[in-house]
Amino acid sequence: MQPNVFLLCYKSRMRAILSCLFLLLCCSPKTILADANPSWTSPIAPFQIADNLYYVGSEDLASYLVVTSKGNILINANLASLPPQIRASVEKLGFHWSDTRILLNSQAHYDHVGGAAEVVRETHAKNMVMDGDVSVMETGARTDFLSPSPNIVAYGPVPVDRVLHDGDTVSLGDVTLTAHKTAGHTRGCTTWTMRSHLPGEPVGTMRNIVIVGGVGFWSEYHFVATPNHPVSYPGIAQDFEHTFSELRALPCDVFLGAHGGYFDMLTKLKRYSQAGPRVFIDPAGYKEFVADAQETFTKALSKQEAAVIH
Repeated sequence: MQPNVFLLCYKSRMRAILSCLFLLLCCSPKTILADANPSWTSPIAPFQIADNLYYVGSEDLASYLVVTSKGNILINANLASLPPQIRASVEKLGFHWSDTRILLNSQAHYDHVGGAAEVVRETHAKNMVMDGDVSVMETGARTDFLSPSPNIVAYGPVPVDRVLHDGDTVSLGDVTLTAHKTAGHTRGCTTWTMRSHLPGEPVGTMRNIVIVGGVGFWSEYHFVATPNHPVSYPGIAQDFEHTFSELRALPCDVFLGAHGGYFDMLTKLKRYSQAGPRVFIDPAGYKEFVADAQETFTKALSKQEAAVIH
């Protein structure tokens, strides 16, 4: 290899290395995770779950369209880059994006509400948010209890039109959803429930549908105060305990969630062409999911309590 060719190759490699280093320095871990996790952004064909409920999200970031006689409700705007993908799914189903009247969410983290500002701007939908997450959405995550943190990615602030509280209902046309405050993951994390008929089932058969908001946490969550670190927010451990109690009490036929991975969506879709929406009837899977999540939390809480004692 001639010296000048070697030099060009060397400079090219260095530029690539420096570009990678720049990315690592300037991007948060979650931003990199979003780029590295294709299931968050990979499109998937929209599909029907119930007579008035459709999936319009990506392979893992769930977004739901609730169709009513007076317009539609969208649950979760997902990443800031995803509203065009959600809109395409809505329109592929034959519905109008401009008919979106209400925007709801599962939790105020960027992967579920990052695109909320664009959805509201394009559709003029009313943004309704659970009380614990209101300031987080209105400040674009700056008031998140973990902020500042590389795990909390900022997004465009979104004004809140209606503040929701535990047990509130959201009604539009002939549809009513109930908001259950299942806090801990965020202070206003919300699990949505509704009743609906599934295509192919006997007329008059109504199913209990549960869309779990989130039950996870990571190492930054502090459930027990230590000399070096207070709890993440006052009452966080009690919130998680209430959340699991609430989830266990909910009647569930159709198990859904803020992430497709919660309810093993991709696996169930393999049977969709033969069985239809009934593949999402999974009360046993729902109970197992809640029990596993509670066990994970209980172990983490016990570990933190033991660390304080010692």
